[in-house]
Amino acid sequence: MSDGLHRRVLSLWFPRLATDRVLRACPIEAPFALTHTISNANRLYCLNEAAEKNGLHRGMSYADARAFCPKLQSSPIDLVATTQFLHVLRRWALKYCPWVGVDGTDGLILDITGAAHLFGGEEVMLEDIVMRLNRAGLGVRIGLAPTRGAAWALAHYGASTICRCDRGEKDVLSGIADLPVAALRLEEGITVGLSRLGLRTISDIAATPRSTLTRRFGLDVILRLDQALGAQPEQIMPLADAPHYGVRMTVPDPIGLVGDVMAATQRLLGQLCSKLIANEVGARTLNLTLRRVDQGHQQVEVRLARPMRDVDRILPLFERGIGAVDAGFGIDQLRLEAVQVEPLPVRQINHIQGRDDDKLDDLISRLGTRIGLEQIHRYLPAESHIPERSYIISPAAWSDPDGAWAGGPPRPLKLFAPEALSCAGVQPPNRFQWRRMKLTTGWAVGPERIAPEWWLDNEGWQSGVRDYWRIYTRQGRRLWMFFTPQNPGWFVQGEFA
Repeated sequence: MSDGLHRRVLSLWFPRLATDRVLRACPIEAPFALTHTISNANRLYCLNEAAEKNGLHRGMSYADARAFCPKLQSSPIDLVATTQFLHVLRRWALKYCPWVGVDGTDGLILDITGAAHLFGGEEVMLEDIVMRLNRAGLGVRIGLAPTRGAAWALAHYGASTICRCDRGEKDVLSGIADLPVAALRLEEGITVGLSRLGLRTISDIAATPRSTLTRRFGLDVILRLDQALGAQPEQIMPLADAPHYGVRMTVPDPIGLVGDVMAATQRLLGQLCSKLIANEVGARTLNLTLRRVDQGHQQVEVRLARPMRDVDRILPLFERGIGAVDAGFGIDQLRLEAVQVEPLPVRQINHIQGRDDDKLDDLISRLGTRIGLEQIHRYLPAESHIPERSYIISPAAWSDPDGAWAGGPPRPLKLFAPEALSCAGVQPPNRFQWRRMKLTTGWAVGPERIAPEWWLDNEGWQSGVRDYWRIYTRQGRRLWMFFTPQNPGWFVQGEFA
């Protein structure tokens, strides 16, 4: 008997995980299903028990389901929320054993070897799991066996809610012998091919010569069978904890000078950036906590315009905050943590694109430490030919200047609300008065007709189209003026630099 058969593996399968998650917050007794769009077709993804009693099944077309069950209630599936809920259950299962992994999209796998006696035995542990999950509104099926494959098979195809298989190779085979071949976690095509040959149960597979199965279906069938019986090892991979981006330093003697604190911060920053580089992420917000000898704490926060992990670029940003710290009788501990990180893959630096591209980000970060990153904006192009809507104002730290401005006639640097002129005529006036200035037209370029966007509420464009002109005055002013044909009148809306 191999060492693997001394293990006790527990498989938890939640057949209605997605619907149970939704119905826990809003219970209903009517048929209910979650739908998912697959290949431009809306199909049932997960159903409650009432929907299954009405003859509905997973993968069924939503239109056909409504025809069979007019009382069916439905909602789109939130795959992200369902995955997060499964991870919550994984953390909950850690109370039973320290080795818990995710099994597919609706199951958990636990290695409870040597842990069941802490709960009074396997039977007491299994009853406690079922009781707690049912009380939480979750349906579960449990399989317990010496191997992961056998536990999975019992949970998914067992005759009862809790199915157990004792130790020993013969006991494992006898415990799963009557289960269908699909319990070996085979692909659907292989399962159909085995059924056509009359091999419908696991006992049929075990009694068939291995060479015959290998020639016809490859090594997958033999591998899955050996994994279920314990002849081939199969590991349970628990999810790794998220990396913690924090470092700490305790100094033997209290420090208080800005230079000493900066030197200690530099050492911490070097360790932190090494972690960031190893995980291909960059810090967006850094928090430096300084503990004084009187147990008081002061914090210095640095927010970056872009994800960064370069010590030389980040360190100068701490100087202003550290200079304002009251060290008291001295600082004996420093702790640096990246409280917000973002993905930052490794990039190739060449003679065309190098570190000079980061100078603008460094400038924004430096200004942000003084006036706040939210106070620094940039203008970005918008898809509209209306002058007032041809741009948007966005925070520079959370936007990229990637969009290209649409080509066409030039636009003025200064744009303001239209200011009416006291002049008439369809052509630009030769002389007019604007802002108490008497101006004479030198030459004019235009017109450029702009029509309002009829599908939007265009405030100020009720008069219809506008004919825009670029007016060059003899006094040096270059104005952007428009004429409204429907309601004749001249207006100034902008000025070129």
